[in-house]
Amino acid sequence: MKVEVWAIGETSDAYLQTGIHLYEKRLTHYLPFAWQTLPTPKSKNNDPQHLKQREGQAVLEKLRPDDYLVLLDERGQQFSSIELAQWLQQRLNAPARRLLFLIGGAYGFSPDLYARANAQISLSRLTFSHQMARLFLLEQLYRAMTILRNEPYHNE
Repeated sequence: MKVEVWAIGETSDAYLQTGIHLYEKRLTHYLPFAWQTLPTPKSKNNDPQHLKQREGQAVLEKLRPDDYLVLLDERGQQFSSIELAQWLQQRLNAPARRLLFLIGGAYGFSPDLYARANAQISLSRLTFSHQMARLFLLEQLYRAMTILRNEPYHNE
């Protein structure tokens, strides 16, 4: 199964871009992995609800029916690193062709994306910027893969 992370909008801080590229490269040693940045839809209407709807439409147009879509959402299920590794292993063994993690824009997700999503996970009860969440997710996916392979990255 291919694992992809989709993020809406560019990562503007160089230090975050460096970290994202580091973990993106590390993940490709473990599984088919891709990172995709989706452009923020251009709109004259800056209303958060309108923007969420436009972002949601753009994502839904790119999804395939058999994709397993995971939203990174502050109200999503929380895991320890070991629990995330176990959850990821179950997902990797499932029949879906792509496991997609979606990091939304600043205002979250549209109702249509919530309806389409197969799961929602939270990185923490703390609130992180969407740009930082990108790096944190990739590091946790890498950590999960090292846990699954019994490699000495994660200390318990």
